[in-house]
Amino acid sequence: MVLVIACVLVIIAALIHVAIFWMESVAWTRPAIWARFNVADQAQADSNRDLAFNQGFYNLFLAFGAVTGVVLLAAGLHAAGYALVFLSVGSMLAASVVLLSLGTKFAAAALTQGLAPLIALIVTVIACTTV
Repeated sequence: MVLVIACVLVIIAALIHVAIFWMESVAWTRPAIWARFNVADQAQADSNRDLAFNQGFYNLFLAFGAVTGVVLLAAGLHAAGYALVFLSVGSMLAASVVLLSLGTKFAAAALTQGLAPLIALIVTVIACTTV
């Protein structure tokens, strides 16, 4: 049962990162989107567009790794599944800590990006140790 809860939490973390991918790589040109990333104006958004596009794909790949880990866990391939989950949600969490290190103005974004991976990581550790 703990493993099921862990997998649900990992999927939630992945979905958040898919949403971030969409904002950074697909919808970046919309003022409502780039304003969420503390971008001041259209000129700054335009100059950051390529960086945001690339960063969005990082988020997508982390989400893909997390979901692949869950699929492997569901298939009974625990070693590979746990490894991918730990790498993916651990990287999501680490990225949120880096974001927070940039200043308190990024605290809300860091919390959005990092809370689900943190909880998923904790519950996955519990699931892994109770098998």
